[in-house]
Amino acid sequence: MPSYEPWSAARAETIIAAGKDAPGALLPLLHDLQHVFGCIPDAAVPMLAAALNLSRAEIHGVVSFYHDFRSHPPGRHILKLCRAEACQAVGGEAVARHALARLGIDWHGTTPDGAMTVEPVYCLGLCACGPSAMLDEAPLARLDAARVDALVETVR
Repeated sequence: MPSYEPWSAARAETIIAAGKDAPGALLPLLHDLQHVFGCIPDAAVPMLAAALNLSRAEIHGVVSFYHDFRSHPPGRHILKLCRAEACQAVGGEAVARHALARLGIDWHGTTPDGAMTVEPVYCLGLCACGPSAMLDEAPLARLDAARVDALVETVR
């Protein structure tokens, strides 16, 4: 589980300055900022826009389009549930509904105690052993309600 730095405009400026001149700099810079801060803070958007000569709307459009970018820090653990057809065919929808209900959140939500964020992903390459997920980058296969409940208890 990664540890994120608190927001710092000075730190963000350093990150942006280091990568702003590279071709296609926006996506790498967004990844770098999220790696450091855990998200793309709203305060970083105008800084990126100024450095890359883009509008704030363009930056926001990219951040909101890609599922891996988030505008708020995640929970201490990130559960990515597969939403692809192969997992859906073997009960993925029921597993997802159970997980979200058990945690009391919706997609991209974080539990009130900050323990877990749940995100959808569209294929983890574990199609033969679905429903699948990843918990903090560790693959999980053949999920069911009981395994979800055990995962929740483990991370809390």
